[in-house]
Amino acid sequence: MQIQGSEVTLVEPTEALREPYLAFYEEWKASGESFVPWVVEIDPADFAGMLQSLREHAGGVNIKDGWVSSSTFWLVTTDQRVVAAVNIRHRLTEALLRTGGHIGYGVVPSERRQGYASELLKQALVKAAELGIEKALVVCDAVNTASERTIRKNGGVEDSEYIEEDGNVIRRFWIETE
Repeated sequence: MQIQGSEVTLVEPTEALREPYLAFYEEWKASGESFVPWVVEIDPADFAGMLQSLREHAGGVNIKDGWVSSSTFWLVTTDQRVVAAVNIRHRLTEALLRTGGHIGYGVVPSERRQGYASELLKQALVKAAELGIEKALVVCDAVNTASERTIRKNGGVEDSEYIEEDGNVIRRFWIETE
């Protein structure tokens, strides 16, 4: 899809995207915001090691107890900028059913409000279908109205909310992937 005059494609992380990814990571880190999805917080100083870890997660290898296999993709523009990341969990645990969902995604701060999140989720749903996920759970904090709009735009049907111990309200949406 074209966004702001640039094609964007969801791709597996690769060595060829080292410099664009490092720029993406450093901008996010400098913003002081929490990294979303969780895989963005992995320090890329050992870039090859990070890529290996992501491959292992996708293959279900060396996963922490209580975690599930997950595939990570980067949204890349035609001029080779990494503008967003998505992590797709292959199945749900009880905790993920309440607060994590199948798909976690985030757009680097400087690239928000340009349509990248909607396109990212759209392409991630295709990847989820390829992984055998027929209905994907996507969640967001109730205060994150931009994410809610993105989820609804991609066909999200609201399920019950979940209230965390600290009072934070999680909005939960199901999306048919096929």
